[in-house]
Amino acid sequence: MEKTALEIQISTLPNSPGVYQYYDKNGKILYVGKAKNLKKRVSSYFNKNHDNARTRLLVKKINEIKHIVVDSETDALLLENNFIKKYQPRYNVLLKDDKSYPWICIKNERFPRVFPTRRMIKDGSEYFGPYTSMKTVQTLLDLIKGLYPLRTCNYDLSQDKINAGKYKVCLEYHIGNCLAPCENKQSEKDYHENIEAIRQIVKGNFKDSLQRFRKQMKRYAENLHFEDAQRLKEKIEILENYQSKSTIVNPKINNVDVFSIVSDESYGYVNFLQISFGSIIRSHTLEIKKKLDETDKELLELAIIEIRQRFQSQSKEIYVPFEVEMGENIKVHVPQLGDKKSILELSVRNAKYYRMERFKQIKITDPNRHENRIMAQMKKDLRLSEEPRHIECFDNSNIQGSNPVAACVVFKNGKPSKKDYRKYNIKTVTGPDDFASMEEVVYRRYKRLLEEKQPLPQLIIIDGGKGQLNSALKSLEKLGLRGKIAIVGIAKRLEELFFPNDSIPLYLDKKSETLKIIQQLRNEAHRFGITFHRNKRSNEALKTEMESIPGIGEKTIIDLLKHFKSAKRIAGASYKELAEIIGNKRAQKVIAHYKSLK
Repeated sequence: MEKTALEIQISTLPNSPGVYQYYDKNGKILYVGKAKNLKKRVSSYFNKNHDNARTRLLVKKINEIKHIVVDSETDALLLENNFIKKYQPRYNVLLKDDKSYPWICIKNERFPRVFPTRRMIKDGSEYFGPYTSMKTVQTLLDLIKGLYPLRTCNYDLSQDKINAGKYKVCLEYHIGNCLAPCENKQSEKDYHENIEAIRQIVKGNFKDSLQRFRKQMKRYAENLHFEDAQRLKEKIEILENYQSKSTIVNPKINNVDVFSIVSDESYGYVNFLQISFGSIIRSHTLEIKKKLDETDKELLELAIIEIRQRFQSQSKEIYVPFEVEMGENIKVHVPQLGDKKSILELSVRNAKYYRMERFKQIKITDPNRHENRIMAQMKKDLRLSEEPRHIECFDNSNIQGSNPVAACVVFKNGKPSKKDYRKYNIKTVTGPDDFASMEEVVYRRYKRLLEEKQPLPQLIIIDGGKGQLNSALKSLEKLGLRGKIAIVGIAKRLEELFFPNDSIPLYLDKKSETLKIIQQLRNEAHRFGITFHRNKRSNEALKTEMESIPGIGEKTIIDLLKHFKSAKRIAGASYKELAEIIGNKRAQKVIAHYKSLK
C-alpha cells in the first residue's frame, strides 16, 4: 500500500532532539512542540487514540510537518519557546505578555547615577531586574538613598571639567543627599565603593554593607565623633530592618530560582521566586492557557524557560515540586524538607493566591468562563462522563417522626434555579424511615420527568451516606435510569462522597470548588426541606386549634387561612373583617372562641 505524504515525512524524521512544527493545508502553523526523539514523539500523534477532542482535531488538520534538529534538550526548549512567542500557533499554550518591566540602572559614567527605567540602552550601563512592580524598585531605591549619598544630576563629571570649576554645588549637597563630586568634594574611589555596595544590596547581599558601616561606626566612636557614629548606627538599623523583612529562608540559599505550579482544566499558574542570600528579590506568576490538555510537567518546563528568558536569570540551580528536564547546565532539585521545602511551599501558596484572585476577577468580568471552568473541574473531580450543567439534590426532613417531607433543589450551571425546586409530602412510608422516603421521592421525581419528557440532570446528589444512596439507586433501577445519570451521596460528618458500587469514599480538598458546590446544594436542600416541614407542622397545629371552635368546619378554616394566612391574624381580626369572609354567624363564633382563651 502506497504511503501518504505525511507518512513519508514521519518515516524520514531523525531520532534526535529537536523542534517540530505542524502546518495545515493553507500553510498556516498549527502547533510547535519539542522532543527528545523527534520521530518517536511525532509518530505518537498518529499511532494512538487521543482522549482530548482538540488533539484529535489538530491531528486531522495536519497537512505538513517540518522539524529542526538541535544539539540538546535545552536547545529544543529554548527554540520551542521562541517559536511559540513568534508565531503564536492556535494549538499551543499562550505565553503572551506585553508588560514593560522596570529595571534599576547603574549608569555607565564616571560617577554613576542609580535610577529606575523601563528602557534598556546598550551603552555599557548595568541593569538589575527586571522587577515585577515599580513599587519594589522604589522601595529599594529609597533604601539605597538613605544609606549612600549619590548624585542625581546628569552633568558630564570628567576630571577636566571639575578642575576647571565648571560646576557648583546644588541644593542636594546642602541637604545632605549628595557629597558634591562635581567640586571634587568626594573622590571617585569613595563614590565607586558606594556603587559596589549598592550592587550587593540589589543582589540581596547586605553583609558587606553592614560590615563596612560597623567598622566606620567603631572608628568614629574611638575618635569621639559621636554624631557621625550615631548617624551610621541609624543606617545599620535601617539596613538590618530591611534585611529581616526580606530574608525569609536560610541566607546560605543563594542564587536559586524556585518554580511551582497549580492548575485546573483550562489554565496553569506558574509562580517564580528568585532567591539571593535568603531573600526574595523577585516574584512573578505566569498564567498559561491550556490548549491540548497539557500536563503540569509540560507546562512547568515551558514556563521555566520563558520566565528565565524574560527575567534574564543566570541561576544555575532551580527548586521545583517534581522532576523536570532542563538540560545539563541547570541543577534541578526537588526539596523534601527543611528551608528548601519551605520556600517551595511559599511559591505554591503564591500560585494559589494568584489563581484565586484571577477567579474573583473572572467571576465579575467573564461569568461564562467562570461557569465553564467550574463545570470542567467538577467533571474531573467527580469522574463524570459529561459536565454537570444540571444537578439535583434530595434531602428528607422529619422531626420526631412527624410530618415527613422531602425536598429537591436544582442547580443549573453551578447556580440555584429556584423555579425548579420541588417539595414532597411522603405518602407511602409510615414513621421516620429515611431510606424508604428517599426511594419514594427519587422515584416520583424522575417518573414525572420521564412522563413529561423533561430534561434529566447530569448529576444527582443524595444527602446521606451509603443507605440513602442505595435507596435512590433502587428507584433509578425501576425506572431504567441506573447508569444513565451520575449519582453520588454526601455524608455530613466527614464530607465523604459515596459512589455506587464503590466501598471507598472520595475525600475532596476542603477548599475544593467542587466540594463547595456540593455543600451549597446540600445546605440549600436542607434549608428548603426544613422550611417546608416547619410550615406543614405549623399549619397542622393551626388546623387542629381551629377545629376545636364549635360550629366551624373544614371549609371555613380553609377560607380563613387563604385570606388571613396565619392564626395570629385570624385571632386579631375584627368582627367586620371575619364576617366579610365567613358570614355573621360564623364570625361571632370565632370572636367568642378567641375571647374565651384570653
